Amino acid sequence: MESIQIAINEKIAVVTLDRGRSNPINHQMVRELTACIKDLESNSSVSGVIMTGKQGFFSSGVDLMEVYEYDRQQSKEFWTDFFALQAALIAFKKPMIAAISGHSPAGGCVLAICCDYRLMAEGEYIIGLNEIPVGIIVPEGIFKVYAFWIGKQKAYQFLLEGKLINVSEALKIGLIDEVCTAEELMAKAEKKVRTYMQFNPATWSQSKLNLRQELINDSKADQGATLDQMLTQWWAPETRATLEMIIQNLKSKSSAPKK
Repeated sequence: MESIQIAINEKIAVVTLDRGRSNPINHQMVRELTACIKDLESNSSVSGVIMTGKQGFFSSGVDLMEVYEYDRQQSKEFWTDFFALQAALIAFKKPMIAAISGHSPAGGCVLAICCDYRLMAEGEYIIGLNEIPVGIIVPEGIFKVYAFWIGKQKAYQFLLEGKLINVSEALKIGLIDEVCTAEELMAKAEKKVRTYMQFNPATWSQSKLNLRQELINDSKADQGATLDQMLTQWWAPETRATLEMIIQNLKSKSSAPKK
């Protein structure tokens, strides 16, 4: 796999996002992550999973520079597969910990909130869902997963504002569960996943699925109408103009001389 790395040791699989400096999510990463999650679920040598990124970035979210260039069919396939990845993560029956190693906006946040527990490295990082300012319509399924952790009122307000929040506020509202130093992140993530792994796996897994049943049902429902709404807005002239400005800004930052 080119965009993720997988290491298995003593029943724990560490899935490391590994694409560029900021781990932007493109179609290849979506497909590879989905295949990885399905493989790990059926792998009897794996009892728990830690998902992490690189120092400074868990994932910067959808790779707007690449996805912007997809044609209409490619765009439809990308978002269809992104929904499928979300569904696979939500229904994953084994313990999964997000070791958030840095910034985690938008799609990065989606990956994290599908996990059972989130640790985040301390620092001047942001996390949250800012789809609306980018021009992406927020699906109901994203709202429900977000609200599962932070409550409907905050999820509603934060999504409509496209609000990104810092580490301390994320901890305060329950979007993340623990803050630690970057050096402690993986050790603490392993300790947490092993607290789940100590229980009878059948009992733990079925209980997890029961507690997530509404989310699982929603993620498996027909997403056709939602997808049509998203794609219509994605290709709207005003959205394309917004995306062009965002992309130009991203290019300017990437080409600016490092201090």
